[in-house]
Amino acid sequence: MSISPEFLWILVGSAIVTLIPRTLPLMLISRVKLPGYAAKFLKHVPLAVMTALVAQSLLTDGDAWRPPGDPGLWAFFPTLAVALLTRSLLLTVVAGVCSAALLGWLV
Repeated sequence: MSISPEFLWILVGSAIVTLIPRTLPLMLISRVKLPGYAAKFLKHVPLAVMTALVAQSLLTDGDAWRPPGDPGLWAFFPTLAVALLTRSLLLTVVAGVCSAALLGWLV
C-alpha cells in the first residue's frame, strides 16, 4: 500500500487546521494576566459546557424529547451515583454502559 504525496499534504494540512484553533487561544491567554472576575467566570465554563452536553443527550433524541420511560434516561441515575461516589471516569463509563445495557435488555 502506497501513500500519495497529495494524501500526505492533505493529512498535514488537516493537522495544522485542527491544531491552530486549539493551541493559539491557549498560547495567547497563557501570556495575558486575566482580571479576577474573568478568571472566576472562566473557571465555571467547563462545568457549564458539560452540563449542557449531558442535558441535551439525556433529554432529547434528535429533534424530539425523550419519553419519561426511556431506558437511556433511567440509566443516567446509577451512572451519576457511581460518578459522585467514586470520582473515577473509568468506573463511571463502565457503570453507564452496564446500566444502559441492562435497562435496554429488561425493557
